[in-house]
Amino acid sequence: MHYHAFVIKYAEIGIKGKNRYIFEDALVKQIERVLKNVEGTFNVTKVSGRVYLEAKDYDFDETVAALQTVFGITGICPTVCVSRDGDGKLPDPAGISKKVIEFVDGVYPDKHKTFKVKCRRVDKSYPKDSQEMDRDLGSDILDAFPEMKVDVHNPDILINVEIREQLNIFSEIIPGPGGMPTGSAGKAMLLLSGGIDSPVAGYMVAKRGVEIEAVYFNAPPYTSERAKQKVIDLAGVVAKYTGRVKLHVINFTDIQMYIYEKCPHDELTIIMRRYMMRIAQMLALNTGCSGLVTGESIGQVASQTMESLLCTNAVVDKMPVYRPVIAFDKQDIVDISLKIDAYETSILPYEDCCTIFVAKHPVTKPRIDIIEHHENNLAERIDQMIKTAIDTDEIIEIVK
Repeated sequence: MHYHAFVIKYAEIGIKGKNRYIFEDALVKQIERVLKNVEGTFNVTKVSGRVYLEAKDYDFDETVAALQTVFGITGICPTVCVSRDGDGKLPDPAGISKKVIEFVDGVYPDKHKTFKVKCRRVDKSYPKDSQEMDRDLGSDILDAFPEMKVDVHNPDILINVEIREQLNIFSEIIPGPGGMPTGSAGKAMLLLSGGIDSPVAGYMVAKRGVEIEAVYFNAPPYTSERAKQKVIDLAGVVAKYTGRVKLHVINFTDIQMYIYEKCPHDELTIIMRRYMMRIAQMLALNTGCSGLVTGESIGQVASQTMESLLCTNAVVDKMPVYRPVIAFDKQDIVDISLKIDAYETSILPYEDCCTIFVAKHPVTKPRIDIIEHHENNLAERIDQMIKTAIDTDEIIEIVK
């Protein structure tokens, strides 16, 4: 069957009370955004707790794939919609039965299946209630297709019939990514490296409706242009779901070398991370972000022990730091990376600035007072170096 409409399901948006329309509008906007890149004619509308997509001259698989990148969508339902007639009336019960039987016949050539009918009568003026419709439609389907069987507990097919401002008939619910629509929950600055964790962290925060900007700390000539391109590609993975990512590329080489010259080598990673967080917070404040996002996970590396995280967190004093993968095992993170098609890019063998300058025996239980004492060795030049790094920020707009 060739469908001309989809019912778009959402979950959390439905409990937003008086602000619900804001989230629905954001969802509609994101659906329209992704469909601009899909061949076809589309019309997105919202009516009484439903978002509808009308589609003409389109590719089904391409359209569904695009919709599966829209946060806020929990289900994509290919639907047969029947409008009211010129008098504003829906089909009578016999007419609905005919439409449902046509639907089952067109969608399921093999009738050796169990089924259940679930009718929802939103229009209370309709002469039969939901339970009556369930019973009568089930009986009519059995009469039309004797090889089918009813199973109200675990059916092969759940036939949904909605009596609303129009008649909706659908059975397949293709899963969406869930979450909240992008742009409904502010903006955050993602510290994006070339690894597996940070793109996943960005994806997870974006899934909660947060717009993402990102910062990458580049260290030429110790890191290559291929390493930079790898990070641009990973920002593109996040942008596939958010529509846009503004990537800030900060030249961190001089700051790293200065830390290397002036500070104990077992503290290099911690002190470098603290200056990355300082710079990221400055960028965030300049760009209207309300928090930082990192891909840190407790105990994964020396710079991510509880003591190390305390030290790096201490320099961020004007906004929260969100760490969505903080309690994840590595395989948990890898699984999400694979799901969002970031993994193959993340494992490309191009070093980032942290791995280049990692100490042979890094401190795992740093003390803030000692770290701050050693950072005093940088006082002569570090403020100017930070200013130069921010002033020479390279901004790359990634739009999907």
